[in-house]
Amino acid sequence: MDKRVQFDFEVYFTNGGSLKGEEFRLDITGDHITDQELIDYIIDDLRLLMAGKVNILNKQIINEPHKRKTVKQKPPAERLIDLSHTIEEGLITYKGLPAPHICDYLSRTESQKLYEEGTSFQIGKIEMVTNTGTYIDCPFHRFENGKDTAEMELEKLAELEAVVIRIPYTETLEITDQYLRNREIRNKAVLIHTGWDRHWNTETYYENHPYLTQSAAEYLKDCQVKLVGIDSHNIDNTTGKSRPVHTILLGAEIVIAEHLCHLDQLPDEGFTFTAAPPKFKGAGTFPVRAFASVQQNL
Repeated sequence: MDKRVQFDFEVYFTNGGSLKGEEFRLDITGDHITDQELIDYIIDDLRLLMAGKVNILNKQIINEPHKRKTVKQKPPAERLIDLSHTIEEGLITYKGLPAPHICDYLSRTESQKLYEEGTSFQIGKIEMVTNTGTYIDCPFHRFENGKDTAEMELEKLAELEAVVIRIPYTETLEITDQYLRNREIRNKAVLIHTGWDRHWNTETYYENHPYLTQSAAEYLKDCQVKLVGIDSHNIDNTTGKSRPVHTILLGAEIVIAEHLCHLDQLPDEGFTFTAAPPKFKGAGTFPVRAFASVQQNL
Protein backbone atom coordinates (compact mmCIF):
# COMPACT_ATOMS: atom_id res chain seq x y z
CA MET A 1 0.00 0.00 0.00
CA ASP A 2 1.26 3.47 -0.87
CA LYS A 3 2.46 5.56 2.06
CA ARG A 4 2.62 9.31 2.49
CA VAL A 5 3.96 11.43 5.30
CA GLN A 6 2.02 14.44 6.58
CA PHE A 7 3.77 17.05 8.69
CA ASP A 8 4.19 20.71 9.57
CA PHE A 9 7.53 22.45 9.19
CA GLU A 10 9.30 25.63 10.23
CA VAL A 11 12.39 26.91 8.44
CA TYR A 12 14.37 29.78 9.98
CA PHE A 13 16.86 31.56 7.73
CA THR A 14 20.29 32.70 8.85
CA ASN A 15 19.75 36.11 7.23
CA GLY A 16 16.36 36.62 8.92
CA GLY A 17 12.80 35.56 8.24
CA SER A 18 11.16 32.15 8.22
CA LEU A 19 8.98 29.83 6.14
CA LYS A 20 6.24 27.64 7.59
CA GLY A 21 4.01 24.95 6.17
CA GLU A 22 1.05 23.02 7.60
CA GLU A 23 -0.20 19.53 6.74
CA PHE A 24 2.42 19.14 4.05
CA ARG A 25 2.18 15.72 2.34
CA LEU A 26 4.90 13.79 0.53
CA ASP A 27 5.07 10.32 -0.98
CA ILE A 28 7.55 7.97 0.70
CA THR A 29 8.79 4.44 0.25
CA GLY A 30 8.26 2.13 3.22
CA ASP A 31 6.46 3.21 6.35
CA HIS A 32 9.10 5.35 8.07
CA ILE A 33 11.14 8.47 7.34
CA THR A 34 13.36 10.45 9.70
CA ASP A 35 13.02 14.15 10.46
CA GLN A 36 16.48 14.75 9.01
CA GLU A 37 15.50 13.13 5.72
CA LEU A 38 12.45 15.40 5.54
CA ILE A 39 14.56 18.47 6.33
CA ASP A 40 17.05 17.59 3.59
CA TYR A 41 14.23 17.02 1.12
CA ILE A 42 12.43 20.30 1.87
CA ILE A 43 15.59 22.38 1.56
CA ASP A 44 16.57 20.64 -1.68
CA ASP A 45 13.12 20.50 -3.27
CA LEU A 46 12.22 24.12 -2.45
CA ARG A 47 15.77 25.25 -3.31
CA LEU A 48 16.11 27.12 -0.06
CA LEU A 49 19.27 29.10 0.63
CA MET A 50 20.71 30.18 3.99
CA ALA A 51 18.46 27.77 5.86
CA GLY A 52 19.27 27.59 9.57
CA LYS A 53 17.23 25.77 12.19
CA VAL A 54 14.45 23.57 10.79
CA ASN A 55 11.67 21.98 12.85
CA ILE A 56 9.49 19.06 11.76
CA LEU A 57 6.20 18.99 13.68
CA ASN A 58 3.14 16.73 13.92
CA LYS A 59 4.60 14.08 11.63
CA GLN A 60 2.37 11.12 10.81
CA ILE A 61 2.37 8.34 8.23
CA ILE A 62 -0.88 7.88 6.27
CA ASN A 63 -2.14 5.43 3.67
CA GLU A 64 -2.77 7.32 0.45
CA PRO A 65 -1.93 6.78 -3.23
CA HIS A 66 1.29 8.38 -4.40
CA LYS A 67 0.84 11.62 -6.31
CA ARG A 68 4.42 12.49 -7.28
CA LYS A 69 7.97 11.21 -7.12
CA THR A 70 8.66 9.68 -3.72
CA VAL A 71 11.07 11.23 -1.23
CA LYS A 72 14.48 9.74 -1.82
CA GLN A 73 15.59 8.32 1.50
CA LYS A 74 19.36 8.30 1.79
CA PRO A 75 20.96 5.05 2.91
CA PRO A 76 24.22 5.30 4.83
CA ALA A 77 26.89 6.30 2.31
CA GLU A 78 29.80 4.79 4.19
CA ARG A 79 30.77 2.75 7.20
CA LEU A 80 33.78 3.68 9.33
CA ILE A 81 35.77 0.79 10.79
CA ASP A 82 38.18 1.47 13.65
CA LEU A 83 41.52 -0.25 13.10
CA SER A 84 43.22 1.04 16.26
CA HIS A 85 43.98 -0.50 19.64
CA THR A 86 42.86 1.38 22.75
CA ILE A 87 45.64 3.11 24.68
CA GLU A 88 45.18 2.88 28.43
CA GLU A 89 47.14 3.26 31.64
CA GLY A 90 49.90 0.65 31.90
CA LEU A 91 49.66 -0.64 28.31
CA ILE A 92 52.84 -2.29 27.05
CA THR A 93 53.16 -1.97 23.28
CA TYR A 94 56.82 -2.85 22.88
CA LYS A 95 58.87 -4.79 25.43
CA GLY A 96 61.53 -2.56 26.97
CA LEU A 97 59.60 0.66 26.42
CA PRO A 98 57.63 2.23 29.29
CA ALA A 99 53.84 2.07 29.48
CA PRO A 100 51.83 5.28 29.22
CA HIS A 101 50.82 7.13 32.37
CA ILE A 102 47.41 8.80 32.04
CA CYS A 103 46.20 11.04 34.83
CA ASP A 104 44.52 14.33 35.71
CA TYR A 105 46.45 17.55 35.37
CA LEU A 106 43.33 19.35 36.57
CA SER A 107 40.65 17.14 38.12
CA ARG A 108 36.94 17.88 38.02
CA THR A 109 36.96 18.28 41.80
CA GLU A 110 39.77 20.83 41.72
CA SER A 111 38.27 22.67 38.76
CA GLN A 112 35.04 23.29 40.69
CA LYS A 113 36.97 25.86 42.73
CA LEU A 114 37.53 27.91 39.58
CA TYR A 115 34.04 28.08 38.10
CA GLU A 116 30.46 28.71 39.11
CA GLU A 117 28.51 26.01 40.92
CA GLY A 118 27.68 23.05 38.73
CA THR A 119 30.50 23.73 36.24
CA SER A 120 33.60 21.54 36.14
CA PHE A 121 36.22 20.46 33.63
CA GLN A 122 38.95 17.85 33.34
CA ILE A 123 42.37 18.48 31.80
CA GLY A 124 44.35 15.31 31.32
CA LYS A 125 48.07 14.65 31.38
CA ILE A 126 49.72 11.84 29.42
CA GLU A 127 53.32 10.67 29.67
CA MET A 128 54.31 8.12 27.04
CA VAL A 129 56.81 7.16 24.38
CA THR A 130 55.61 7.80 20.85
CA ASN A 131 55.68 4.07 20.01
CA THR A 132 52.47 3.38 21.92
CA GLY A 133 49.34 1.62 20.74
CA THR A 134 48.59 1.78 17.02
CA TYR A 135 51.06 4.25 15.49
CA ILE A 136 52.67 5.38 12.26
CA ASP A 137 56.36 5.71 11.45
CA CYS A 138 57.56 8.67 9.38
CA PRO A 139 61.02 8.93 7.75
CA PHE A 140 62.41 10.87 10.76
CA HIS A 141 61.96 7.71 12.86
CA ARG A 142 64.78 6.12 10.86
CA PHE A 143 66.63 9.04 9.26
CA GLU A 144 67.91 12.17 11.01
CA ASN A 145 66.99 14.39 8.06
CA GLY A 146 63.77 12.59 7.20
CA LYS A 147 60.32 14.16 7.43
CA ASP A 148 58.70 14.19 10.88
CA THR A 149 54.97 14.04 11.62
CA ALA A 150 54.64 17.79 11.11
CA GLU A 151 56.20 17.61 7.65
CA MET A 152 54.36 14.59 6.26
CA GLU A 153 51.78 15.50 3.64
CA LEU A 154 48.17 14.63 4.44
CA GLU A 155 47.99 13.03 0.99
CA LYS A 156 50.19 10.25 2.40
CA LEU A 157 48.17 9.81 5.59
CA ALA A 158 44.48 10.41 4.92
CA GLU A 159 41.76 9.01 2.68
CA LEU A 160 44.16 6.73 0.83
CA GLU A 161 42.81 4.18 -1.61
CA ALA A 162 43.66 0.91 0.06
CA VAL A 163 43.80 -2.86 -0.34
CA VAL A 164 44.09 -5.70 2.16
CA ILE A 165 46.43 -8.60 1.46
CA ARG A 166 45.63 -11.58 3.67
CA ILE A 167 48.54 -13.75 4.78
CA PRO A 168 47.52 -15.75 7.89
CA TYR A 169 50.27 -16.16 10.47
CA THR A 170 49.30 -19.83 10.62
CA GLU A 171 50.51 -20.09 7.03
CA THR A 172 53.78 -18.16 7.37
CA LEU A 173 55.50 -15.60 9.57
CA GLU A 174 57.92 -14.55 6.84
CA ILE A 175 56.13 -12.46 4.22
CA THR A 176 58.12 -12.24 0.99
CA ASP A 177 57.36 -10.34 -2.21
CA GLN A 178 55.71 -13.46 -3.65
CA TYR A 179 52.75 -12.93 -1.32
CA LEU A 180 52.25 -9.38 -2.63
CA ARG A 181 52.24 -10.00 -6.36
CA ASN A 182 49.24 -10.09 -8.70
CA ARG A 183 47.49 -7.24 -6.86
CA GLU A 184 46.82 -3.67 -7.97
CA ILE A 185 48.72 -1.73 -5.30
CA ARG A 186 50.44 1.22 -7.02
CA ASN A 187 49.72 4.54 -5.24
CA LYS A 188 47.66 2.77 -2.58
CA ALA A 189 47.88 1.91 1.09
CA VAL A 190 48.68 -1.77 1.48
CA LEU A 191 47.40 -3.35 4.70
CA ILE A 192 48.80 -6.75 5.62
CA HIS A 193 46.25 -8.87 7.48
CA THR A 194 47.92 -11.71 9.37
CA GLY A 195 45.49 -12.15 12.26
CA TRP A 196 48.29 -11.57 14.79
CA ASP A 197 46.24 -8.86 16.53
CA ARG A 198 44.32 -11.60 18.32
CA HIS A 199 47.39 -11.91 20.57
CA TRP A 200 47.35 -8.18 21.48
CA ASN A 201 48.36 -7.41 25.07
CA THR A 202 49.58 -10.96 25.70
CA GLU A 203 53.09 -12.38 26.04
CA THR A 204 52.66 -14.16 22.70
CA TYR A 205 52.28 -10.87 20.86
CA TYR A 206 55.88 -9.76 21.34
CA GLU A 207 57.81 -12.72 19.92
CA ASN A 208 57.86 -14.80 16.72
CA HIS A 209 55.46 -12.41 15.02
CA PRO A 210 54.71 -12.04 11.29
CA TYR A 211 56.98 -9.61 9.40
CA LEU A 212 57.91 -8.46 5.92
CA THR A 213 61.21 -9.38 4.30
CA GLN A 214 63.62 -7.11 2.48
CA SER A 215 62.36 -8.44 -0.87
CA ALA A 216 58.79 -7.53 0.12
CA ALA A 217 59.84 -4.00 1.05
CA GLU A 218 61.74 -3.55 -2.20
CA TYR A 219 58.73 -4.75 -4.20
CA LEU A 220 56.41 -2.32 -2.38
CA LYS A 221 58.88 0.50 -2.99
CA ASP A 222 59.09 -0.36 -6.70
CA CYS A 223 55.28 -0.29 -6.88
CA GLN A 224 55.31 3.20 -5.32
CA VAL A 225 52.76 2.43 -2.64
CA LYS A 226 51.87 5.29 -0.30
CA LEU A 227 51.67 3.43 3.02
CA VAL A 228 52.18 -0.07 4.37
CA GLY A 229 50.40 -1.31 7.48
CA ILE A 230 50.44 -4.55 9.42
CA ASP A 231 48.48 -6.00 12.34
CA SER A 232 51.65 -7.34 13.95
CA HIS A 233 54.21 -6.36 16.58
CA ASN A 234 56.67 -4.99 14.01
CA ILE A 235 56.86 -4.81 10.24
CA ASP A 236 60.49 -6.02 10.49
CA ASN A 237 61.92 -9.24 11.87
CA THR A 238 63.01 -8.31 15.41
CA THR A 239 65.16 -11.38 16.13
CA GLY A 240 68.28 -9.61 14.80
CA LYS A 241 69.62 -6.07 14.77
CA SER A 242 68.88 -5.12 11.15
CA ARG A 243 65.66 -3.38 10.12
CA PRO A 244 65.68 -3.48 6.30
CA VAL A 245 61.94 -2.91 5.87
CA HIS A 246 61.99 0.31 7.90
CA THR A 247 65.10 1.44 6.04
CA ILE A 248 63.70 0.78 2.57
CA LEU A 249 60.16 2.06 3.08
CA LEU A 250 60.95 5.12 5.18
CA GLY A 251 63.85 5.92 2.89
CA ALA A 252 61.31 6.16 0.08
CA GLU A 253 58.94 8.25 2.26
CA ILE A 254 56.48 5.39 2.46
CA VAL A 255 54.68 5.63 5.80
CA ILE A 256 54.50 2.53 8.02
CA ALA A 257 51.53 1.73 10.26
CA GLU A 258 52.09 -0.90 12.96
CA HIS A 259 49.84 -2.62 15.50
CA LEU A 260 46.68 -2.38 13.39
CA CYS A 261 43.65 -4.47 14.27
CA HIS A 262 40.25 -5.56 12.92
CA LEU A 263 41.52 -5.94 9.37
CA ASP A 264 39.27 -8.98 9.11
CA GLN A 265 36.31 -6.56 8.99
CA LEU A 266 37.53 -4.95 5.75
CA PRO A 267 36.89 -5.96 2.15
CA ASP A 268 39.94 -6.78 0.05
CA GLU A 269 39.62 -3.47 -1.81
CA GLY A 270 37.25 -0.59 -2.52
CA PHE A 271 37.80 1.42 0.67
CA THR A 272 39.96 4.26 1.97
CA PHE A 273 42.40 4.27 4.88
CA THR A 274 43.35 7.10 7.24
CA ALA A 275 46.06 7.19 9.92
CA ALA A 276 46.96 10.82 10.63
CA PRO A 277 48.93 11.84 13.74
CA PRO A 278 49.19 15.32 15.32
CA LYS A 279 51.76 17.68 13.79
CA PHE A 280 54.68 17.27 16.18
CA LYS A 281 58.00 18.78 15.18
CA GLY A 282 60.82 16.37 15.93
CA ALA A 283 58.64 13.26 16.26
CA GLY A 284 59.00 10.47 13.73
CA THR A 285 56.46 8.15 15.33
CA PHE A 286 53.11 8.85 16.99
CA PRO A 287 49.87 7.06 17.88
CA VAL A 288 46.99 7.41 15.43
CA ARG A 289 43.28 6.67 15.28
CA ALA A 290 43.54 4.49 12.18
CA PHE A 291 40.28 3.77 10.39
CA ALA A 292 38.84 2.66 7.09
CA SER A 293 35.91 4.12 5.20
CA VAL A 294 33.93 1.43 3.40
CA GLN A 295 31.26 2.37 0.89
CA GLN A 296 27.89 0.77 1.57
CA ASN A 297 25.91 -0.97 -1.15
CA LEU A 298 23.16 1.38 -2.29
